[in-house]
Amino acid sequence: MKRPVFPFIALALSAALLTGCTAVSGAGSGAAPSASSESASSGESTAATPAVSTTFTGDLSPTEVLAGNADYTTVNDDEWSASDAVEVVLSGSSAKTSSDAVAAADGTITISAAGVYRLSGTLDGQVVVAAPEDALVVLILDGVTIMNSAGAAIDVQTADDVAISLAKGSTNAVSDAASYADDAEANAAIYAAADLTISGDGKLQVTANGNDGITSKDDLVILSGTVTVTAVDDALRGTDALVVEGGTLALTATGGDGLKSDQEGDETKGYVLVSGGTIDITAGDDGVQAQTDTVITGGTLTVAATDDGVKGEVVLSIGGGDITVTESNEAMEAGNIGVFAGTVSLVSSDDGINASGNSATTDSQQSGPGDMGGGGMEDSGERLEISGGTITVDAEGDGIDSNGSLLVTGGDITVYGPTRSGNGALDSNGGITVTGGTIIAFSAGGMEETPGTESTLGWAMVSAQIAAGQEIELADASGAAVVSATAQKAASSVVIAAAGITVGESYTLVSGGAGGNELGTATAGEAAAGMGGGMGGPGGGQPGGFPQAG
Repeated sequence: MKRPVFPFIALALSAALLTGCTAVSGAGSGAAPSASSESASSGESTAATPAVSTTFTGDLSPTEVLAGNADYTTVNDDEWSASDAVEVVLSGSSAKTSSDAVAAADGTITISAAGVYRLSGTLDGQVVVAAPEDALVVLILDGVTIMNSAGAAIDVQTADDVAISLAKGSTNAVSDAASYADDAEANAAIYAAADLTISGDGKLQVTANGNDGITSKDDLVILSGTVTVTAVDDALRGTDALVVEGGTLALTATGGDGLKSDQEGDETKGYVLVSGGTIDITAGDDGVQAQTDTVITGGTLTVAATDDGVKGEVVLSIGGGDITVTESNEAMEAGNIGVFAGTVSLVSSDDGINASGNSATTDSQQSGPGDMGGGGMEDSGERLEISGGTITVDAEGDGIDSNGSLLVTGGDITVYGPTRSGNGALDSNGGITVTGGTIIAFSAGGMEETPGTESTLGWAMVSAQIAAGQEIELADASGAAVVSATAQKAASSVVIAAAGITVGESYTLVSGGAGGNELGTATAGEAAAGMGGGMGGPGGGQPGGFPQAG
């Protein structure tokens, strides 16, 4: 069965491999589509840094981004039959089976041929797949516990494609060594030097004591199942691609990333795609990290991360889903960012949404007075575009920030910006253009950028002392409310862009509804006195006479 990336895209699928697995169109970095042949399975880096485009001619939607990268491979449940399974009963350091393709020696159970194998029981040792290069191997885990104090619990050394299916109603657990040699090839609790698909209706607990939880040197695809991973480094890692289409995932990566794809040698690989499932991530580094693109079109994703919440080195494209970042340094970051649909709620100690990384300038060139140690003043070509979705940002750095341009054509956007000076709720180096949607951006004031002259949606900037929890309304000259909101944090200014605001007209910010306490006034299309009108890019206004970046 062919499996599309998501239902509203008509995809050209590559021919199925000899084993019957399916190649599915993947995600891309904006480059022209390339041949879908797989790279060497070793996955060794051939480039010190990812290929980063500095110009983009197409848009940043998932459809366009997905068209630009290599296919990923998945083994669907209808491509094999459980009735063909060979029983393998694990016991101590050995196993019982009728199959000549399964050998047991010194705690190592080796599967050497294509086929379907049902594993049950407890093993003190390791399951190894060493099958022909064109083989499809399916491992049904049906009440399995595998503990290996000397290495990986499951080590796929050779095969074309491997599927791990979690039998319905089963509970399975694997754990690995406390450490690995620096040159160890198999360095995860479940390791595959081939494409790996996980599916089924059972449960899998992965305890990675020495490094990563589940790693594929090619594509790692999660279709279904309840998977819990606790890893000292990365939880899930697909070198060429990491794809989550479904399942319930609870991922703890104490020293690394929750979801990671890190192919550096091919700009059409190294991507993360989430199109379904429920994913909960606690990460000591990034929640989601892609060497090229991160694309989210569905599912539920909750992240608490020490560093970035959701990151793509080249593109981050959001086309749906429910994304919550409860803790991060920067909640969303990529060279170019597009948000088209979905519900996004972000908390960060620095920038909330940050388009940065396309510039070839040095750190010293990027440093500037407007960013307190962040980026510089020049427009370095990044694009941050929002055309839909409901977006809420709580940031102590810049709320929404682009080192290039910021374009808003739709969506419902609320920013609770910094309470400290030196940052703003809205910030760009190349100017802000607003033609649709609604923006309510609270901030400390003093470093606020306003929409530029190319904007067609009316906006107003009010200087006012607003308390945390205070309800506010922007009212027109007749007293009718145009927009209402509740401040989550204390603020000294608010920028509001919405239908119903007319440039040149007077507006009043009030608390307590019609006839309530007046907090401040504004003339639409003009920055508050002493707070705007600086050099914010084409038509943009920033205070202090210089633009800022993050």
